[in-house]
Amino acid sequence: MKSCLLFLCSIVCTLLLGSLLPVADAADPPNILILLGDDIDKSSLGPWGGQAHTPHIDQLAIDGVRLDSVYANVAMCAPFRQEFFSGQCAWRTGAMPNHSKSVAGTKSLPHYLQPLGYHVGLLGKKHIGPRDAYPFDDLGDLPKDRDANDDAVIRAETYIQKAVRAKAPFCLVVASNDGHGPYTHGDRSRYSSDTIQTPHDALGTSQYKQQLGAHLAEVTNLDALLGRLREILENENVAQNTLIVFCSEQGNAFPFSKWTCFDSGLAVGMIAAFPKVIPAGTQKNNMTWIADIAPTLLEAAGGDADEWTFDGISQWANWTGGDTDVHHYAFGAFTNCNILDNKKRNYPIRSIRNDRYTLIWSPQYQDITSNVTLTQALRWTADGETDKYPDVAASWVQQSHKEPDAHNKALVHRLHHRPEWALYDRKTDPHELQNLAESTGEKQTFQKLQKALRNWLERWDDSDPVATEKAFIQKH
Repeated sequence: MKSCLLFLCSIVCTLLLGSLLPVADAADPPNILILLGDDIDKSSLGPWGGQAHTPHIDQLAIDGVRLDSVYANVAMCAPFRQEFFSGQCAWRTGAMPNHSKSVAGTKSLPHYLQPLGYHVGLLGKKHIGPRDAYPFDDLGDLPKDRDANDDAVIRAETYIQKAVRAKAPFCLVVASNDGHGPYTHGDRSRYSSDTIQTPHDALGTSQYKQQLGAHLAEVTNLDALLGRLREILENENVAQNTLIVFCSEQGNAFPFSKWTCFDSGLAVGMIAAFPKVIPAGTQKNNMTWIADIAPTLLEAAGGDADEWTFDGISQWANWTGGDTDVHHYAFGAFTNCNILDNKKRNYPIRSIRNDRYTLIWSPQYQDITSNVTLTQALRWTADGETDKYPDVAASWVQQSHKEPDAHNKALVHRLHHRPEWALYDRKTDPHELQNLAESTGEKQTFQKLQKALRNWLERWDDSDPVATEKAFIQKH
């Protein structure tokens, strides 16, 4: 009898305690937590077989859906983030050059979610504008010269607690600087040069391995932040009603990634998890644009994407178990305008890819392409080794002088010289090294992609990317 009374008391206490906790009702709109990395190549992450130690990102993939075919318009920070937050392509917002801002009238996540009662905050890196286009609750920047995880956790926790106490849903973007050079923190001892693997589209010089190891240390530091943010959700008892989105941003700052239209530049590592809503441990190959994310989040929140101007399409049905292709192609662009020390070099690039092939157009192929990470390499190629200490790309030039085999020479030539048209079969050539544009067997594929790309560019008055670039240069 006594044991029965104790059992009944425990049930009553549990019920009373539960009534005091801020447990979300099943009908409540979900909270949204977004963690953005900075210049992190998708292929470096654990869920995609990468070298970085990412236990928390790995766990998120186990808990949710791994999105394997996500592409940005532009592999640069400001264009990427404005596409992500607005749901509009870079051709519409005008945010195509580095450090660019969107055209007047652009709308973004705060406009979409605040009418639904959401607190919409941004903590960390911005690279967006103007302010009225991206009116997030500004939680401040994060330091770049040291580990900022403690700062991020304190401010994220305060913002989440405020929303929970107000019984309002939140959408919080935590935008870390981890992954972006210079690499100043993280445990580098985990990535000694003798453990770094060199992909086929790189030269494994000591400079490359040392810098890649330092970069991967920051990726692991970002992974630790994800774990701590998930702890906040658990502590505030909102984990079961929170949609978590992890996004790597565009490719890293090593050759053939950021500042290009190669797959390693435009491909994005993304995972979404939401308990009992997104099936755990799933993978999706459906073509996804970064512009799809805003309408997807809006639908998840209970909003109507048809009320807004989006270039992206909601993928919420696919995230939650569906399997419908909403895009056949993903389009990409590159512009040199406003890139440090190459601001007026006119070398635009445009691209299109489907589920297997990539077609890249470089209308200024007779000239050179470059960016701030390739400047020393360009000088060394022209004038010889004029400095004592080479950076990564220049160390490749040095290596090709020591070992002038065909592979080394081809990669160094590729740093600054691209063909007018390049067609790659990513199934047989994942690093996009073998140009099939002149292959008779791929003529039909080439023509189909070329026509689709030209139709897209004509739609946005970008049929002449060289003229588009001139206009950007004059503007900036």
